[in-house]
Amino acid sequence: MKLDIDACIERLYAGHALSEWEVTKVCELLQELLCDEPNVVSIPAPVTVVGDVHGQFHDLVEIFAIGGRVPSTNYLFLGDYVDRGQHSVETISLLACLKLRHKARIHLLRGNHESRNITRTYGFYAECHAKYGSACVWRAFTDVFDCLALAVIIDDSIFCVHGGLSPSITHVDQLRVLDRFGEIPHEGAVADLVWSDPDGDVTGFARSQRGAGYTFGARVVDRFLHTNGMAHILRAHQLCMEGFLVLFNDRLSTVWSAPNYCYRCGNVA
Repeated sequence: MKLDIDACIERLYAGHALSEWEVTKVCELLQELLCDEPNVVSIPAPVTVVGDVHGQFHDLVEIFAIGGRVPSTNYLFLGDYVDRGQHSVETISLLACLKLRHKARIHLLRGNHESRNITRTYGFYAECHAKYGSACVWRAFTDVFDCLALAVIIDDSIFCVHGGLSPSITHVDQLRVLDRFGEIPHEGAVADLVWSDPDGDVTGFARSQRGAGYTFGARVVDRFLHTNGMAHILRAHQLCMEGFLVLFNDRLSTVWSAPNYCYRCGNVA
């Protein structure tokens, strides 16, 4: 049986989940595609950047309704596609199919929730079990998560990542040689990239209260941008009540794309 990716996309837009066979086939093909991408992907503007969506499928569809569907609009998603929301399966299924169908028009980064350990706790694992009766779909998607890129650079000037910076990474070239394939480790550069947060009350690096990654201040941002000849850092990972937050004299921005997060926070996106 041959996978009809266009039919899968239209069914997902209509709110219908894929079969287990379709999901596993999509994940198999997507792994092959993602494994060929570098750790740091360079893309041109214009591109619409989307922060955490956390399984809020109807809000994802609304993003495409407002901004334009792929491939008429280019998209960069900064990670955290699953958990918390009630429709993580449909959310990641649609993004996976779009990436397969239009690989140069949509880019997907890894967030801290693209992890076996985190998804076992915050909803995705349970949702897969409830909708498919086993962990097969969860295992297929978490294998895909192991292959997601770590960062994107837009027009050689905007550094995009899910979380933030790492004390062990001063130059982007150090990211290019990391082994990203596998579960997110508890510490080290890969963990820092998906877990760290900016903090206006520190200048350097400080241990994060999240239990993983670091907080980092303006001096760290300025040094990283200067060393790498860039102008801005664009990241997600933190709830912003207005949907975005700009820090450090317009050198770093956070974007959040799950409105009324967890169906109770009252934030916009």
